Amino acid sequence: MKAYQADIAKFEEAQTQVLGISVDSSPANKRFADEIGVKFPLLSDLNHKTSKEYGILNEDVGIANRATFVVDGNGIIQHIEQGNSAIDPTGAHTVCARIKPAPKQ
Repeated sequence: MKAYQADIAKFEEAQTQVLGISVDSSPANKRFADEIGVKFPLLSDLNHKTSKEYGILNEDVGIANRATFVVDGNGIIQHIEQGNSAIDPTGAHTVCARIKPAPKQ
């Protein structure tokens, strides 16, 4: 997440919103974000619904596997990275820079 924060200007330039999602509670996410200096929102998936729907929930241990999803303005997943490659924002940024932003309403 630190790498995404370090590159946040690139995502903003591409008119992209960066969000983190964790199965931890909102207070735990806030403490974690403060601890590592992340300014973008970290959302809580405490009930594991989102992680399960995106296919990254490890139900045996109750955690979400590391993954990055690029979702376009129409809600369509354009890019997925899982595991250690999801730490590096390069792939996500490249896809975001190619996607045209949804028209403002």
